[in-house]
Amino acid sequence: MRRNLSWSITCVLLLLLWAAPAGAAEAGKVSGELKKWHKVTIDFAGPQTSETATTNPFTDYRLDVTFRNGTSIYVVPGYYAADGDAANTSATSGNVWRVHFSGDKTGRWTYNVSFKKGRHVAVEGGGSSAGDCDGATGSFEIHPSDKTGRDHRGKGRLQYIGGRYLRFAETGEYFLKQGADAPENLFAYKDFDGDFKSDGKNDKGIKSFGPHVRDWKPGDPTWKDGKGKGLIGAINYLAGEGMNAFSFLPLNIDGDDKNVFPYLNYDERYRMDVSRLDQWEVIFEHADRMGMFIHFKTLETENELLLDGGDLGPQRKLYYRELIARFGHHLALNWNLGEEINNASTAQKKAWAQYFFDSDPYHHLIVIHNGANHFDLLGKDSKLTGFSLQTNKTDFANVHSQVRTYLDKSAEAGKPWAVACDEPGDATHALRPDSDAGNSQEDGRKNGLWGTLMAGGWGNEWYFGYQHAHSDLSLEDFRSRDRWWDYCRYALEFFKKHEIPVWEMSCRDDLTPSEDDYCLCKPGLIYVVYLKNGGTAKLDLSDSKGTFEVQWYDPRNGGPLLTGTVRAVDGGAVCSLGNPPKDVKEDWAILVRPADPKRN
Repeated sequence: MRRNLSWSITCVLLLLLWAAPAGAAEAGKVSGELKKWHKVTIDFAGPQTSETATTNPFTDYRLDVTFRNGTSIYVVPGYYAADGDAANTSATSGNVWRVHFSGDKTGRWTYNVSFKKGRHVAVEGGGSSAGDCDGATGSFEIHPSDKTGRDHRGKGRLQYIGGRYLRFAETGEYFLKQGADAPENLFAYKDFDGDFKSDGKNDKGIKSFGPHVRDWKPGDPTWKDGKGKGLIGAINYLAGEGMNAFSFLPLNIDGDDKNVFPYLNYDERYRMDVSRLDQWEVIFEHADRMGMFIHFKTLETENELLLDGGDLGPQRKLYYRELIARFGHHLALNWNLGEEINNASTAQKKAWAQYFFDSDPYHHLIVIHNGANHFDLLGKDSKLTGFSLQTNKTDFANVHSQVRTYLDKSAEAGKPWAVACDEPGDATHALRPDSDAGNSQEDGRKNGLWGTLMAGGWGNEWYFGYQHAHSDLSLEDFRSRDRWWDYCRYALEFFKKHEIPVWEMSCRDDLTPSEDDYCLCKPGLIYVVYLKNGGTAKLDLSDSKGTFEVQWYDPRNGGPLLTGTVRAVDGGAVCSLGNPPKDVKEDWAILVRPADPKRN
């Protein structure tokens, strides 16, 4: 009996060995919190190589992994990761090839690996099997997220859904953003690896964010035994002030700063600094946890034609592909085709947008920033899904009208864009520091902040003029605008706390007689009127029925809704909303909505 059992086992083992193909690809090593929306990393053992190997690991290998769960299918690009821990080891060689994934479903996910080799296969396709993990398959189980609060992993991916506002896929929450557009050279940071700090290219621009080291908290990430505390602390500070966005240039070669790029050195275009990019990822992963939207301004006007003369050639494709592969799994971001773009042709810009649309498996928001007006990219077939607006007036006076222009033109062209004003004000002054504010913060609050939100824009990122301390290039301390962040937080709190459905509302400034007033509304259901200069206001409710309560909000100090001299008005006529409860010459927001006894 024992002999027969042993013989049977031997036969089964022989059959399994015979059935297994010679050199079958090994499944990857899965790591991360295996939960919905969380980052899942799979590492594969591939060829031993290096950043400087003759066969370029960035251009001449191509890793793509297809993930499936029911009808959800994502083809995700992978990348060369050196030894797999380069953020800490500064490794330049190794045999680890990596892919990141964030799943939109619980349950069993399967994956299939394509790993190809050939000259420029990463950007041109084709090639032949690279062996190793090529053809590997595997699976893992994804469970529900346990995250709450600001953490994006509890909210899901932030998505463009065909309208003016972005929405989180898990919670259905719509997103209004406020945050920092400056400094554009945020990643010219001394704790990142690389020779950019001593290559003779504007080395004086390197940052430490020393004032924010105190904002780093135990348990927050670092790399290489404590590096990164200044920049991590800066993100903590912004989040603690209620901000939810920051932007940066990943490539400013030939630009104003010259210290930020993903390459091994200033003159390289085809080889990446793996450890520095790994360290960037530490920052972005913390940003997700802190509820921060990441604005990738991929280029600036000084280098918009740097890669392939502006064409979608191998340099540009590689740059875009590496950004998507390494960082595209993050949940709240946009790809900005460039800042102040004014030289690229329509065909070039369309090709850039098409590449992001085709290559980003998650279809994050794609925007462009005005140098030219980019009306040539409007239309239902455009791959652009948003617009990043820059204005040029010291008092921010043209923000409201320009946001409306892009919203109206995109809707008329058949594809509404999500429009944010990401660089309000002029280059010289813009948003000045608290210690030297002048009129900039008052004008910024009235014309820039509320001007954007009341036009139907989805938010702002704030630029700091170069003639003032802590400017767009020199900023080391976000506390230089500590009072300003309060104004931004008060605006966000108003819309969120009072559950104002901006996604159902539109700008109707014509419903108030004063040219200085703004009105955002869903007629008959809810109205927000903003008085830039205080006083009283009239609101045309001729097409509305019923009784509406009138409540006032202080955008300078926040706080609860207050009652002015008029508590309620009846629809069917042009109504006086009365005077504010105090500070009659200051700016106020008025919330007008049907009376509800439950709120009283």
